[in-house]
Amino acid sequence: MIVEALLFLLWLVVLSWGADRFVFGSSALARNMGISPMIIGLTIVAMGSSAPEIMVSATASLNGNTDTAIGNAIGSNITNIALVLGLTALLKPLTVASTTLKREMPVMLGVSLLATYFLADLYLSLNEGIVLFILFFFTIGGLAWMSYHMEKGDPLEQETHDEVPDGVPTKSAVIWLLVGLVLLPLSAHFMVESAVEIARHFGLSDLVIGLTIIAIGTSLPELAASIAGVLKGEDDLALGNIIGSNIFNILAVMAMPGLISPGAVDPDAASRDIYTMLGLSILLVLFCFNIRGSRRINRYEAVAFLGCFVAYQYFVFNQG
Repeated sequence: MIVEALLFLLWLVVLSWGADRFVFGSSALARNMGISPMIIGLTIVAMGSSAPEIMVSATASLNGNTDTAIGNAIGSNITNIALVLGLTALLKPLTVASTTLKREMPVMLGVSLLATYFLADLYLSLNEGIVLFILFFFTIGGLAWMSYHMEKGDPLEQETHDEVPDGVPTKSAVIWLLVGLVLLPLSAHFMVESAVEIARHFGLSDLVIGLTIIAIGTSLPELAASIAGVLKGEDDLALGNIIGSNIFNILAVMAMPGLISPGAVDPDAASRDIYTMLGLSILLVLFCFNIRGSRRINRYEAVAFLGCFVAYQYFVFNQG
């Protein structure tokens, strides 16, 4: 079991690094092609932050572990809000000034409600997977449109511009893109295999392993990026990465089991976990959305998020 745990951590590191190289290469290539850094930031970078979850979900679905795939999507969103934002805001309160983010938050809430509706009948169908995947592409288009119509002086614009790689030779960008494309599915495959072995050893269900170990593991890159962002004063970018990742986790990650292995859903996912995710999403919007101006996620709100995360993990592991 120690060997399996070490292998899980090894492949998690490879998965995270592969996702980083994929984002770096694709962003640099897009910039060399003349695409706006703002569009790159809101689409490629945001989508890339969900690349580990997408690959893990697809791999689990191909292996017949549908509940692991669904748990990964829901658990990653819970972890992103309760753990990643909680720790980030505890380190330094987040000031939300970007109008663009305030437009993205209702989208995050809307797709969360849609996912709740789809799982209510305890079955994720092929048609529902198709709907989620189509909405994924519409969302990318919508984010690109938002970048063209961003208010002048929106702080997210400069923060995104600074994060998109510049001056990278096209040849190098393509190489890193290909490296990411190779490492992502390969590392996801072996990571899921190790996670399943760990789950069997401790008697955990496929759903719980997706909600906890895999979800926390694949959310670690978001934690590192968010902490790095706030330390540089890029509060809106740090929050934007989380919101974008959560949107894509629902539309792309949850679409994978619907497209690859549609079938019955663990009742706990539909009655406990999806509502936890929805509740945290609503709480995030309440903390951030203020039509009168900027809003801060303060330390006491961060403590509330972290308290929710600890309580949820305790409850899930006790139920097994």
